This record gives sequence, C-alpha cells and structure tokens, in this order.
Amino acid sequence: MYYSAGNFEAFAHPKKPEGLENKSAYIIGTGLAALTAAFYLVRDAQMPGKNIHVFDKDVVPGGALDGAFIKGEGYVMRGGREMDNHFEVMWDVYRDVPSIEDPNVSMLDHYYWLNKEDPNYSKCRATKARGHNAHTDNKFNLSDKGCMEILKLYLASEDELANKKITDYFDDEVLNSNFWLYWRTMFAFENWDSALEMHRYIHRFIHHIGGLPDFSALRFTRYNQYESMILPLMNYLKAHDVQFHMGTAVDDVTFAISDHENGPVRNVFTNVSMDEAQRAQAENGAFPRNPYSTPNKKVAKTLVITDLVKNERKTIELTENDFVFITNGGLVESTTEGDQNTPAGFDPTLKPGNGWDMWNRIAAVDPSFGHPEKFIYDPNLTKWMSATATTLDDTIPAYIEKITGRSPFGGHTVTGGIVTVEDSNWLMSWTVNRQQQFRNQPKDMISAWIYGLFPDKPGNYIRKPMQDCTGMEICEEWLYHMGVPEDQIEELAKNHCNTVPVMMPYVDAFFMPRELGDRPDVVPDGAVNFAFIGQFAEEPRDTIFTTEYSMRTGMEAVYTLCDVDRGVPEVWNSEYDVRDMLNAAVKLRDGQPLTTFGRNNVERKAIAFALGRTRGTYIYDMLKVYGAIADPKHPVDMKPGMRFDESFNEADEQRLMQHAKEAEAEAFATPCSADAPVAADTVDTVDTVAPAAAPDGALEPGENDSAK
Repeated sequence: MYYSAGNFEAFAHPKKPEGLENKSAYIIGTGLAALTAAFYLVRDAQMPGKNIHVFDKDVVPGGALDGAFIKGEGYVMRGGREMDNHFEVMWDVYRDVPSIEDPNVSMLDHYYWLNKEDPNYSKCRATKARGHNAHTDNKFNLSDKGCMEILKLYLASEDELANKKITDYFDDEVLNSNFWLYWRTMFAFENWDSALEMHRYIHRFIHHIGGLPDFSALRFTRYNQYESMILPLMNYLKAHDVQFHMGTAVDDVTFAISDHENGPVRNVFTNVSMDEAQRAQAENGAFPRNPYSTPNKKVAKTLVITDLVKNERKTIELTENDFVFITNGGLVESTTEGDQNTPAGFDPTLKPGNGWDMWNRIAAVDPSFGHPEKFIYDPNLTKWMSATATTLDDTIPAYIEKITGRSPFGGHTVTGGIVTVEDSNWLMSWTVNRQQQFRNQPKDMISAWIYGLFPDKPGNYIRKPMQDCTGMEICEEWLYHMGVPEDQIEELAKNHCNTVPVMMPYVDAFFMPRELGDRPDVVPDGAVNFAFIGQFAEEPRDTIFTTEYSMRTGMEAVYTLCDVDRGVPEVWNSEYDVRDMLNAAVKLRDGQPLTTFGRNNVERKAIAFALGRTRGTYIYDMLKVYGAIADPKHPVDMKPGMRFDESFNEADEQRLMQHAKEAEAEAFATPCSADAPVAADTVDTVDTVAPAAAPDGALEPGENDSAK
C-alpha cells in the first residue's frame, strides 16, 4: 500500500490481484468503514461478493450514520455529517455508487450538482439574548497572543503533544474568542480534549480556516446521513451479492501470535508512479509506526459470533486465506434514546457484543492492538446529547426563518450549518439542513437537529440538566433560545413539535488525550490476515470524527491485505501549501496583514522589513495576493482577474515599468547587516520600511515602546 496524488492514479483501475476468487472476507460492523472495505473488496480487489460476509449486531446497517422514522418515537438522527471537497477517498467511492435518486447518475455527481446549485453558507452563525444575532460577523477576534498560542500548537511535534490537553496550549486568549466558539461547536471539542487531535485538525483543514466562520467551507448531503450515504452503498454491495448477517454480534476474535516466526514484511511500495514527495515520505520514515509493534507473525484464527435472533453462539474457523476487518470501539455504543415524554437517561455500561467489549478482549492479546482504556475511562468526559425536533406545522418554522433569513421549506440550504446559542448553559447548537431530511417525510414537516456539549448543566429556561430532560423539555429550551414568547413555549413544544432525545456516552471518546500506539495500526506489523478499521484505527495525518477517516481505513485495509496495485490518495496536502498557510494566517487575524503583527513597534517594524526584502520576487507578489502585506505603492496593484482598461496608455505603462525597475534595484541593493534596525513611521505597509543607521539605545524585542 502506498500513497499517491493526482489524476494518473485517481482515474486508474487496478489489475485484479491473484487468487482473490479463492479467498473470503469477514467484516465486523456495517458502519462507513466496514461498507467501504466491502466496496473496495468488490471494485478494486475484485473479490466475488458471495465471498464477503458482513456482521452487525443491529438489524439496520450504518453504525453512527443513522436516520429513520421509528414507530412510537418519531424521526431520529443521532448526528449529522459535514463534508469537505477534499475527502479524496470518499469521492473515489461515490463516483462509482449509483444515486438513490437516479441509478444512471453517481452519488458523487448528484452531490456535486446539488452543492454547485445550492452552495452552503450561514447567514447567522450564533445567537444570544433569545434569538438575536450574536454578530460574530465572520470574525475570529483573536489577539496576537492567541494567534501565537495556536501557532505554537500548530508547530509542535506529535511526540510533544502526546497525552496533553488543549488547555495545556490554549488559555483565555483563545478559549474566550470567536475562534474557539466556532471550532468547539463545529467539531465537538471540549477544553479537556486532546491537543494532539486539535493539532491534526488545524493541519488537516488549514485550507478551510477562512470558511470556518460562515461554513462556506462545507458541503452537505440532500437527505439524512443514512439515506444519502449508507443506503446507496448498501444497494451497491447487495447488487454485487455481498452477504449481510444482521442481528449477529461478534463477541471475540482470537489470534495466534508466533514467538519465533515473523509475519509478512510490507515495505511501502515506491514504484515509478509515485511522486517524489510521496516517495521521500515512504522511504524516510515520515509516518512512524506503532511503538508497540513487533514483527512476530500474527494470524486471526477464529470469530466467535452470536445469532441474537436465535440466541445461538458459534465459532467460525479462519485460515490465512480468510481476511478479517475489525471495527474496534464505536462512538455510538451504549446509546440511549428517549421520546417526547421520556428522558434519554445515561447508561455507559459496556455490554457484551459491542465494539468496546470486543476491543477490550482483543487488546489484551497484544500491546500493538491498542489501548481502549485510554478513551473510555470516564464517560462523563466523552458524552454529549443530541435531539431531533420535528415540527408538525409552520408555527415554529417561522422563528427559524426569522433567525436564518431563509425559508425552511423548499429543499434548499437553511441554516448552512449549526447555529450556536452563545449564552446557552448547555452550549446548545442546532441546525436545519435541506428539507425534507427524510425522503418520505410529509412536506409540511421539518426536522431540526439539536445538540448540547454540556448535558450536565441546568438549562436557562428548563432548570435541570439536559440529560434529565424529556424531548418536550429540550424543545422548550430550544424555543426559548429562539425567542418564542414564554407564554407560548409549552404549547408549541407539546402540540406543534415532536422531539426525540439521544444520549451518547462515548461520542467524544476518540478526542481523549492519547499518544501514538493507543490506536492500533490499520494493518499491524506482522499481521497476516486481519486489519483494524474505523475511528479507532490509526491513520497518519487524517482527523477522526470525519466520514473520510473511516473510509480511508477501509481502503487502506483492503489495499494492504489484498496487495492492490493502485495508490491510496494521500490526505489533502494543504498543510504543505504556502498559499493556504498565508491565507489562514491572515484570516485568523481577521484580515489584518502580517505587517501589523507583533507585541510592539519594534517587532512590527522588523516583520515589515523582513517581508519587504522579498520585493521584486514572486514571494512578494504572493504575499500581496493573500493580504499578508499591504503596499499601495506596488507598481502593479491589481486584484486577480482585473485588466487594464482603454484609459491605460503607453505613458502609464512606461511609468509603471520604471517604477518596477526602481523597486527591483532597491530590493537587490547592498545587503543590510544582520544587526541593522529599521526606521519607519508606519507599520501597516512595507514601502515605508528602509535600512537606517542604528540609533543609540535601540529597543530589544519585548521592551516597552514608551521607553524609546
């Protein structure tokens, strides 16, 4: 298995690996990672579908990606998914999966057309004071000190970040900013979560920093995550004769680990189709392996399964020709649901046959199989609640339209992402995606999704913890924060809406502070016939709690075990793109050029002078394009796409050419000595910065300007 980039690998179809028709695959779970593994076994490994067996203890597939009408409860979706245009594995899958709307169109094409015709963005990112716009106004409101805290985290190594919390790097300069309000509610981070995961997120999505305040970076599906993502994949796999065994729990996987024989050595493939960047990463150890790894031969020997319908247990004997794909852990395990009149409750008990129980058994076999205890030792740190509120007429939607500026009816973008209630004790956020969210939902209903990061705290209107509230009470709290008159709240929540609450004790488990080795590698060293997939398998560079992460583990597992000769698309490389880094640096400072950055005038002048030294180079032009410098005297001060009009004559051209020559001569004049300070009257342009003689008593960085 190797990483690749570009169309040469992306559009290619691999040759069929030898012998796959004589092998079988057993996949544990029907979440997105598991279904993706089945997809790549069918399409790229070209294994007959009848040889692929998928087990799930539930009767409905999808894992955490749900969405359904449940008789006696109502419409329920435990969560939602936000997609990125650079989910490379996801789009590789869905380009060959037929749409549920039109089998002649791929899911990717349908999704692409939808988001082009109805682009996503938010008109109101946050509210306060009962439904009033909080006027975050697309600003991050970060101080320079806060920016430096983020930069320090960004530049830290993963070794340095091991087992550390976000609050080890961020203080109130960041935690009280709009940046953290946006970030924590969009990605469900808590202050005590992993600094390492925060680090990965910043690197992974640096190309979307500018789109974070208004969600213009995001894309959404037409319907709920089950109907838009799981159902099309299920249809594809069933059409290829993949065997599904629902209502069947996998209680255990047993292994044989040799104490004298080594397993297969899978050197990262570096043939001529790889670009030099990927080759260097593969050959020079850019992605360190699990520190608990050993080369010892490791073979999955049996599956212990229970037919929950017949209450029968049996053991499946495995050979080295039988592949096993293990979904270990699970973010929606031990979920409890309530209804309009019943609280969801809280029961974090790890029941037999669930993903955590199975992983605990497996992890005890070998240290390289991970350390589940690092993620689930305190469910009070990993829980939060959600609720699905379905309106029964147009009374409540009128309040939604007042806040969002968009009608909830009509099938188009409504909130454009979550609306966070800034002054909510529960830190409530809510969203109304394109309606109807369910294909067969009546046209006069809409379903909103609500969640709270602090379910232990009493509400502002309902004075008790969210986890103790019925669906109706959660709806009342929501209506209160939307500005519904208090004398109407109870009536609307009771008779004009149906709300189903859900408690998820381990939904944030993967964000707990960790270190390398706490999650097993997708294919551990020495493994012959098994792989770990899903949110608790280790992927270099990618970020958990994304659909892409799950799907990437499924692709890498199949490509490694089956030796598929095609590159796995690397995680999008914006963290190496100077354009994205410049754009993010300026956007984080709310558009202020870098020449205004610094604790005092001396630092700002030094930065301005250093950037000014690039004049006459393409670096200078790039700094201007992305707003890192402001230079009104630049000879060609035009925005991209502008053209000279007819009034631009030959004399103007000669003048600009002469200006350019003078700028070039100045830029490449006699080099300034390293200790020469700069003299400048202003700091927001670089034109005013020029070498000058050092005055007596020049300030050192950090000294008070007033002492000058």
